[in-house]
This record gives sequence, C-alpha cells and structure tokens, in this order.
Amino acid sequence: MNYGSVCSGIEAASVAWGGLGWKALWFSEIEKFPSAVLNHHYPDVKNLGDMLKIQTMILKEEIEAPDVLVGGTPCQAFSIAGLRHSLNDNRGQITLAFVSLANAIDQVRAKYGKQPVIIVWENVPGVFSTKDNAFGCFIGGLAGEDIPLQPPGEKWKNAGFVYGPQRAIAWRILDAQFFGLAQRRRRVFVIGSARERFHPEKILFEFGGLRRDSAPSRNTRKAYARALRTGPKAASWIGYKDPIGSLCKSDDRGIGNQSFEAGKILYNEALALPGNWIGRKPLNGGNSTSPTVELSPCLTTTDVHAVCFQQNSRSELRLTGEDGQCTGALTTNQGTQCQNYILREDELVRRLMPIEGERLQGFPDNYTAIPYRGKSASECPDGLRNAAIGNSMPVPVMKWLGERINNYLAQIA
Repeated sequence: MNYGSVCSGIEAASVAWGGLGWKALWFSEIEKFPSAVLNHHYPDVKNLGDMLKIQTMILKEEIEAPDVLVGGTPCQAFSIAGLRHSLNDNRGQITLAFVSLANAIDQVRAKYGKQPVIIVWENVPGVFSTKDNAFGCFIGGLAGEDIPLQPPGEKWKNAGFVYGPQRAIAWRILDAQFFGLAQRRRRVFVIGSARERFHPEKILFEFGGLRRDSAPSRNTRKAYARALRTGPKAASWIGYKDPIGSLCKSDDRGIGNQSFEAGKILYNEALALPGNWIGRKPLNGGNSTSPTVELSPCLTTTDVHAVCFQQNSRSELRLTGEDGQCTGALTTNQGTQCQNYILREDELVRRLMPIEGERLQGFPDNYTAIPYRGKSASECPDGLRNAAIGNSMPVPVMKWLGERINNYLAQIA
C-alpha cells in the first residue's frame, strides 16, 4: 500500500503505518517547523507544499495517484479555539478541497485500471455542530450527492455510515485514551471509498465483543478530584476532615507516635494558630475559631503566631527518601527544640515538556527535537515542538486504522 498525505503536520500516519509496510508517496505541509521535521525524518519523500495545488498535479500526472489519501484538514475552523468560522473560513474550505482531490485521484487511477482511493480523514467533533452543517457538506461531497446530507435526528451521531452514488462513507468518534494513551482526545475519523464490495463500517465499527470504551459504572464527578487533589495524608489533626485517614500499624495513646507504611512520602500537616480565638466570623482578620491547616492566618503586628508541626524524639523533622538538598528556615533565634524546619511548595500545574507531549500522542521520544535554524536538536524551541505535536494525530489510533484497513482488504480480496 502507498499513500499521499495532506495537511501532513509531523506525520503521525507515517509513524503509525511504517511498521505495516506502507509507503509514503508525497506529503503536503506549508508550516515551516513541521516541514523541517518531515525533511529530517523523511528526506526521500517530497513535500508538495500547498494542498490546493495537488489536484492539478494529479490530473497532469506529475505525481502518482496513491492507494490511500490521508489528511486532517485544519480543525481550527470547526473548533471553539478557532471561533467556529466553519466553511466561511479559508481553512474550512480546505476540507471541501479534500473532496475534489479525492475525485481527481479516482479519475487518474481509473484511467490505469486501478482500484479507487481509500480515504482516511480526521477532525474535531466540533465539525458535527456547525451552523452551516459543515459535516453534511463534507460527507455529502464524498458520497457524490448534489446537496449536503442532513443528520438523521437533531444532530450528527458519534458514529454512522452512508452509501452514496459515488462512495460508501463511514465515520466514528475515537478517543485516544482507549488506545493506550494517557489523554482524552476525541476525534472524528472518516473512512470511505468507491471500491466495489467496500463497506467502510466494517473497518471503523467493532462487532461481537466488548467495547474498547466501555461505559463507566458511575458518572465522573468533579468532587472526587477536588477531595483528592493533595494526595494521601499523614497522621491528621483531630477534627480535620481527610478524604481517607492514615492507616496505622498501632493505636497508641494520644495522636502522636503513630507508625505507618506508604509507597510514597507522606507529609505531616503544619497547623497555624491565629492571634485571637475569640470567635465572631472565622474570616475576620486575626480572629479564628479553629486552627488552619496548611494556610496562614491573617498576620498582625500585635500577635505572636504559632505554627505546629511534628518532630521526632530527637527534635528532628525529617523527610524520608529525599536527596537531602533541603535547607531549614532562616530565623534570628534558633533553639534546640525548633531546628531543621522543612519548607516545601505545593504541586503546581505546569506546561508539558515536548517529550511528554510526544508520549501523549504516541510518538517516539524526541521525535520533534531536530536541528532547526542553525541550532542543534537539543536547542530546538519547545514552543514550536509543542504546537506541532498538539496539531498532530494520536499514533496508536492511526496504527489501529491501518491494521483494520489491511485486514479488511485481505478479507475481501
């Protein structure tokens, strides 16, 4: 099998299908950094650039008409991030140009007695819900209808198929999390062809077994994530509501000296005591009705604010398993009973590193780390790498589609 790729990006299709023995005939990518990635990994495959010029090149037979046409036309026109301009956006019009390109490929292949092209197309689920029925226009064009197709109900379903006068078309939303990736990434995939006895739903749909995205036994609730966001707790202050209390080996008198085992470091809470405990409203200035956990009370100039924490019998406060690169708090008067303070920062959300993005999409590590603009691969800009990775497709999903196409063609051969 050979294929031509449009809106190629960094070529998830080639990474996925290389192991299947499929060969790339040509790419089509206009962005500079993704084009550099393609040239780095696939120097022998020509990048044709602007997708809108390929139809003419096919009809003039300047390039080969492939067995498979694959592409993820720009999704920004159909996404919230792209303000949903749909077919009024030039990027949305590229989606309709994809239909014309498929027709040109079939025309040339028929001239030489070859089977019609197999189409693999990807986009965001937002294409289902545009005001101008962009998805109906697209699959109607692929199927060979004169007018846009309309959804069978109020909106397009997550999966379906249609047999038109020109092609049979099937579509389905696939989620990357059910293909071994640690991300939720729902995308619409369309398979279609004008081949005889070609039933695309038998490629996209799964029958006679468990669903790969079995429905959960209960609904997802944000409350669970909020309650557990700080992870497991160490021995607790009486009255503090933990999601799950510590599991202790013994139950000694009092609340101290409890031994426990854990697979990760557990931090004891620090309790801050406000200057006044006279009641009134808990949120008023230096007043409070109870200790605050991991939260400083209002600091005043007239009060001495106490902070409680746990020490061992030798007046030491330790972290098990740390590398020792930790400094105590700097104080003006450090007595023997208040030594070795440990300060730590709560975990914060940070940007993904490019290598993490590559793993989330199923690419090899450092796939996008290439020499670029006179800099070495190790100096390749993170921003460009992350953008290219985010615009690509999940490699395991593309591999699954390639395997399904291979197996189906073998069955009907």
